[in-house]
This record gives sequence, structure tokens and C-alpha cells, in this order.
Amino acid sequence: MMPGGLSDTEPATPEIQKITDEVKPQFEKKTNRNCSTFQAIEYRSQVVAGINYFIKVQISEDEYAHLRVFQALPYENQGPRLDNFQTGKTRDDPLIYF
Repeated sequence: MMPGGLSDTEPATPEIQKITDEVKPQFEKKTNRNCSTFQAIEYRSQVVAGINYFIKVQISEDEYAHLRVFQALPYENQGPRLDNFQTGKTRDDPLIYF
């Protein structure tokens, strides 16, 4: 993957699910809702001064959200940060930059 460019879409991995779990409280606070389901489905990544992850997450039986999560470089000792999100998505909506 080229720095600055988006990777291909890949199935979510345990590492991506861990990141998703870590930003779930941020998502719930920003959307004022509690999600009993918060399952990462697929993701793309972008290398910047850290990594932006674009993650498709199932948040209910038939509702999905797209998350943009920033993970700082390891020496900065910061957890993942939910920078942006889009709700009202379907399983088939492509992950694109937002």
C-alpha cells in the first residue's frame, strides 16, 4: 500500500475488531445510542502520520455504520480515536474515504 492511498477492502480481522471495540463507547456517546451489536465486517486502511482505518460495522440486525478511526504511531501511546462516522449504511455500501 502506498502512503496516503487507501488499501483494498479486506475482511475484518481480530485486530480490527479490537480497534472497533475500543471506539464503541465513543460511537455510542456521539450517536446517543447503545449498540448491543458492534461487529466489524470489513475495513480499509490509509497510512498517514499513523493509520486511518475505515471500518464497516454492523450495529443492528439490518443497520451498518462506517467508522473512520485514527490510530496514532506506537510511540505516542494513544488509543484509537473515532474521527468520523456515517450511519444508515447497508451491508452492500462500499467503504470509501469520508
